[in-house]
Amino acid sequence: MGTLIAVCRVHQLLPDAGTVGVTAIDKRPVDGPVRVRALGAYGDVQADRYDHGGRDKALYAYAQEAADRWAAELEREVPPGLFGENLRTSGVDVDGAEVGERWRIGTGDDALEVEVTMPRTPCATFARRMGEERWVRRFARSGAPGAYLRVLRAGTVAAGDPVEVLSRPGHGVGVGRWLAQTDPADARTLLACAADGGLDLAPDVREVVEVVARR
Repeated sequence: MGTLIAVCRVHQLLPDAGTVGVTAIDKRPVDGPVRVRALGAYGDVQADRYDHGGRDKALYAYAQEAADRWAAELEREVPPGLFGENLRTSGVDVDGAEVGERWRIGTGDDALEVEVTMPRTPCATFARRMGEERWVRRFARSGAPGAYLRVLRAGTVAAGDPVEVLSRPGHGVGVGRWLAQTDPADARTLLACAADGGLDLAPDVREVVEVVARR
């Protein structure tokens, strides 16, 4: 059983050199409970809605354990929200989570249920925010990208809530491994699991998986 350390949402839109001109990557922890529905946390936004947000990227979770490793490597603090995440967790193997893994966050009738859809793919906006050398490459190969989540059941979450893994598809392909390696064998495993009805691949994930599987 893990713990939700922080719930983060956009603090302010910042100017950005990308095509959109602004970014909503500046997420910061909020006090008290936050309602989460199919498109994400109440009060949160995405500036680039082509690449971010939507039902298959409703929330972004990042593990405190991975943040601590980055803090040591970068010699700087990595507070909740710095990576643009909505949920900072502890005691949950976020990067080892299988595509299709399901979690419950909170307790009682208003608990949130989510499904892991894909790893976070680092982009130029993220690199500009961090200001670290070769950041996109380093983050992608780190094995700790964090996970995007699809909302299965709307709920209300707050810092301190328990995070429970409800189920795993059993295919063994974790989000961290998939982004770092994109192995054809893993791609074929994901497609086979989806064909058997054990996995609902997000459309943009399926597109990549199908390409990789043909290598």
